[in-house]
Amino acid sequence: MNAHRNLLAAAITLGLLAACSKAPDPAPAAPATTPEAVPAPAPAAPAADATATPPARTDAFDIAQVTRFDSPWAMTFLPDGRMLVTEMAGTLHLYDPASDTRGSIVGVPEVAHVAQGGLGDIVLHPRFAENQVVYLSFAEREGDLLGSAVARARLALDDSGTGSLDDLQVIWRQVPKKSGDGHFGYRIAFDGDGKLWISSSERKEFDPAQDMASNLGKIVRLNDDGSVPADNPFADQDEVAAQVWSLGHRNILGLAFDGDGRLWAHEMGPMGGDELNLIQRGANYGYPLVSNGDHYDGTPIPDHETRPEFNAPVITWTPVISPAGFMIYDGESFADWRGSGFIGGMSSKSLVRIQFDGDSAREAERFDMGRRIREVEQGPDGAIWLLEDGTRQGGGWLLKLTPR
Repeated sequence: MNAHRNLLAAAITLGLLAACSKAPDPAPAAPATTPEAVPAPAPAAPAADATATPPARTDAFDIAQVTRFDSPWAMTFLPDGRMLVTEMAGTLHLYDPASDTRGSIVGVPEVAHVAQGGLGDIVLHPRFAENQVVYLSFAEREGDLLGSAVARARLALDDSGTGSLDDLQVIWRQVPKKSGDGHFGYRIAFDGDGKLWISSSERKEFDPAQDMASNLGKIVRLNDDGSVPADNPFADQDEVAAQVWSLGHRNILGLAFDGDGRLWAHEMGPMGGDELNLIQRGANYGYPLVSNGDHYDGTPIPDHETRPEFNAPVITWTPVISPAGFMIYDGESFADWRGSGFIGGMSSKSLVRIQFDGDSAREAERFDMGRRIREVEQGPDGAIWLLEDGTRQGGGWLLKLTPR
C-alpha cells in the first residue's frame, strides 16, 4: 500500500510539472529589501477554490480557423477592422480578416527572441484616431543580459496594405537587466484616464519582486509619454520606485479593466497556484514570500493565509491553467457574457470564463480548445478572437469564435 501511495504521489508531481508552461527554478534567497509602507489596501476576499473546475464545454460557439502566424504573441484591432499581430521573432503584421490579406509593418525595434521573449504586446493609444500612436513591448539585449522594454511610435499605413512605425521612442525599460530567457511579462493596457499600465515580471529571479530598487515583479503605471504620474503610491521615492503601482508579483501575462475601472491581472504561479488578482494602489501581493504553489525543487512556500498583510489572489488554480491573454467582454454577439472575463489557458488548452461580482470573481466555465491559447481579444463585431501559442509547433492559428 505504501509503495502504491508513493507511486501515486510521484505521478501527481510529474503531472503538475508537465502541465505548467514554466521552466524549473531554484528556491529563492531572502528578499533584498522591503518597500516603505503605504496605507494598507482593504484586505482581499479569500481566494475562490479552483481546484475542482467546472466541466469543460465544447458546444458554446463555432470556431473558425482563419489564418496562421509564426509564434504569435498579441493582437489588436484598428478602427477599420484590420488587426496588428505580433510574432515573437520580431515581425509585426497588418492583417485584414475581410480580405484575408496581410502585409508587414517595418520599423519594429530590434528584439531579442528567446524562449519566452521577443516581440510582445501591441496596443493603440486611447486617441489613436487622432494621433495614430501605437505602443509595443519587446525583449531587448544589453550585452549578455535581457530585459523588457516598451516603445511608442506613429503608425503610418499605405494603400498597399503595408506600413511603418515612425518616430519610435523607447519610453520604459526593466531595471536591472538579467540573464535568462523567461518571465518578461510586458503586457500593456490603458485605463479610462489615459494612464499606461505595464506588467513587469520578475525574470525568474524571485527577490526583485520585493525590491523597490528594481521594477521587476511589479505593475507599473505611467503617463502616456512614459513620465511618472504625481499620484503614484511611491512617487516620492527614487525614479524606479516611483513607477510602481503594486509589487510582489511573479509572471504577469494578462491585464484588463472591468466596466467599473477595476484593474484585474493574472499571473503564473510556480508549481501550482496560478492567480487572478484585483490590483490595488500600493498593494503587495507577497511573492516570493507567499504563494499558493511551491518552488519547482519542492521547497514549500507559505500560503497567502499565513501572511494577511499581503493581498491574496481572488482566484487560484491548482492544477494550473498557465494563463495568457485576458479580455473583459462588452460586446453584443455573446450578450449573456457581457462583463465576463476571458483568459487563455496554455497548459490547460482552454478558454476560461470569469464571472465578476464587484471585488470578487469565480471561474464560471471552461471551454476545451484542444490547443494552447496565447491571446484573447474582442473584435469590432463582438466576436471573440484567439491566438494559438505557436512556440512548440512553429505556428499558431488565429481563431474566430461566433455564437452557435
